Amino acid sequence: MIFGSRWHRKLFHETRRKIAKFWLKLNSQVTIIGITGSYGKTNTTRAITQVLSEKYRTLQTDLNLDTIYNLPITLLKLRPYHQKLILEYGIDQIGEMENFHLWLVKPHLAVMTGITPVHSDKEHLGSLKNIIKEKGRLLEVLPKNGLAILNHDDLYVRQMAKKTKAQVIWFGLDKKADFWADKIKVSLKDTRFRVHYLDSNQQRKTIDLKTGLIGRHFIHSCLAAMIIGLNQGLSLKQIARGLKKIKPLEGRVSLEKGPNGSVLIDDSLRANPASTKVGLELLSELKTKHKKIAVLGEMGELGKFAQKEHQKIGELIAKLGIDYLIAIGPLQKLTAHAAIKKGMTIERVFWVDNIVEAAQKLKKIINQNDLLYLKGSRLRHMERLLLVLEGRKVDCRVPFCHFYHHCRDCQYLKTGLLEV
Repeated sequence: MIFGSRWHRKLFHETRRKIAKFWLKLNSQVTIIGITGSYGKTNTTRAITQVLSEKYRTLQTDLNLDTIYNLPITLLKLRPYHQKLILEYGIDQIGEMENFHLWLVKPHLAVMTGITPVHSDKEHLGSLKNIIKEKGRLLEVLPKNGLAILNHDDLYVRQMAKKTKAQVIWFGLDKKADFWADKIKVSLKDTRFRVHYLDSNQQRKTIDLKTGLIGRHFIHSCLAAMIIGLNQGLSLKQIARGLKKIKPLEGRVSLEKGPNGSVLIDDSLRANPASTKVGLELLSELKTKHKKIAVLGEMGELGKFAQKEHQKIGELIAKLGIDYLIAIGPLQKLTAHAAIKKGMTIERVFWVDNIVEAAQKLKKIINQNDLLYLKGSRLRHMERLLLVLEGRKVDCRVPFCHFYHHCRDCQYLKTGLLEV
């Protein structure tokens, strides 16, 4: 049908973008906060929104859509009563930030979460240098009276500070940051920490906070939200209340009932080197008398960094003392070999070709109260492992799938007719 053609879809999208830009001009009352980086964008967006919602009417990015479609759709939801607009600026192509996102909407405040080589393959941004350049454009457009909130723990982000003429505030676990955290306690219930910061009178202050997000890596999102909250006139009580309300999203370090009475840490929605590293560190940090098992799918879109990054994950697993590793897919073979090379016993490391084989291995080793960490890139569809363990028929054994929808909705789940 002609109206379903690619040309008409492009025309519709371009028209919607122009309408959205005009609509934003009619709703110029909103303060716009932009978040970018290679990881942590979604939870930082959620943390900022939750905190600001304690005082203001907010609107945030629809987290289930690709950013290139997401921003215009979100802008068209703006109403005169909205006071704060929180947008996630995700990119995976050169020129996308400047020509699509910033053409449409420029922020007053921006958060840079961190940089890793995700999307550095030839089909996407091409190199780490390009990632830094493209994401840095968000800082370049900030007004002089704006605010850049930057992760001091990230070397690449520290180098990006010179890109902005706005005021810079640093956050992190490093004591050199303007807002930094210590006294961190992570459990299966919440994450607690102490924040050190300078108040408006340049007096050093501390506050104890907690969040429903599980893991010390989420503290960065909370610190960014605290900085924005104070900047926008919220009280410490309002900020603390907002952070306490945040709960994990499904597939982003969410806790579920695992097989055989185990505890599942489901982190299967996305995977890059930084998020995989902090997820494994979380697994290692959690206190238990039972086994800790990591089931890992491949990390995608790493280009020339792919082999090295998968090897580094294997070395980390051995260093952290995780009890078992089940690695899925060709690149994860490098992870398995690296773990063994660094001292993990071969009896505790399994490399398999697909999800079904992984489930078979897992059934043999997992018991009640064991901790199971599940991680992999979206197109690896690690949730299939859970479906197999539930007794569902999963005939698509491919390690890589080009569909983005959840496997529960996939027509190929039972037929096995998928070709890639």
